Amino acid sequence: MLLIDSHLDLSWNALGWNRDLTRTVPEIRRTEVGMTEKGRATNTVSLPDMRRGNVGICLGTVLARGNPEGGYPGLDFRTREMASAMTLGQLAYYQLLERQGHIRLIGDRPSLDACVAAWDADRATAPIGLVVSMEGADPILSPADIPLWWERGLRAVGPVHYGVSAYAHGTGSPGGLLPDGPALLRAMEAVGMILDVTHFADQAFDEALGLFGGFVMASHHNCRALVDHQRQLTDPQIRTLVARGAVIGVALDAWMLYPGGWVRGETSNTVVSFEDVADHIDHICQLAGNASHVAIGSDLDGGYGTEQCPHDLDTIADLQKLAPLLSGRGYSDSDIAGVFHGNWLRFFREAWGPRTR
Repeated sequence: MLLIDSHLDLSWNALGWNRDLTRTVPEIRRTEVGMTEKGRATNTVSLPDMRRGNVGICLGTVLARGNPEGGYPGLDFRTREMASAMTLGQLAYYQLLERQGHIRLIGDRPSLDACVAAWDADRATAPIGLVVSMEGADPILSPADIPLWWERGLRAVGPVHYGVSAYAHGTGSPGGLLPDGPALLRAMEAVGMILDVTHFADQAFDEALGLFGGFVMASHHNCRALVDHQRQLTDPQIRTLVARGAVIGVALDAWMLYPGGWVRGETSNTVVSFEDVADHIDHICQLAGNASHVAIGSDLDGGYGTEQCPHDLDTIADLQKLAPLLSGRGYSDSDIAGVFHGNWLRFFREAWGPRTR
């Protein structure tokens, strides 16, 4: 079954981790044997393995943070200008992959429909579709730059990541929008940019949805009712997103799936399986009253590898294991198709109406 993954840090893995994503996962792992950093030689994502798992479309991020203190190598840069330059390099990487025929950049309904048609016709050779999204808006140096980023192909923006961004408070940093936040949201709405609420602090979530009238999504989020952490969505937040027509992509980062209090570097991934992923999907469906607002936003290789994934996942191709699990819980074939691809297709087709250039 065609699968759309709404959150993959492909360009960060290529440029920040020096991974050749045109090679298979086992081949990439072999290049990292002996490396001791977290996530090395345990990666799960590559373009061939996406194809093997029928992951025919994804949201591929550009990701860099402005941080005067430095911080995480390859992610945190001492100035926002440096972070902006890094994301331009990541965007150039996607453009190169497109020129080589590996991917097809998607920015409107015709390109989306063309990608789906090509994938249905010949999945062995069709390019993988990629919608460019930005995780943390530090690289957008001014709200006035939003039209330029739109012309560059950016279609969705999550204004925050961990901590405080230039525009709002994010994960682990309670607070709301910062002074430039409302202007960023207005500029995004004016061009038709999608707002990704992932990583907003609770106050910032409320303020952003109160100001932003465009299409909203949660690219990679799980449920706070099942795993109690501010990074997760509360039930009222989920209901708010459903009322706005949003789709929520469930993430596979193990600490977001384990209710027992995950300790990085200590807790074994044997405590988490695809059944836990299905629990979060089911919780969203129960709140929504249907299966139309949940999908998959795996966040695989988002700074970790198999050691921080469900134990029954080896590569991204294993996402297909969710289909029989959901079927066993009573979900219909049409419901499962919605979770795998139909809900995201509907969302983007609606978001990319006549106003999209």
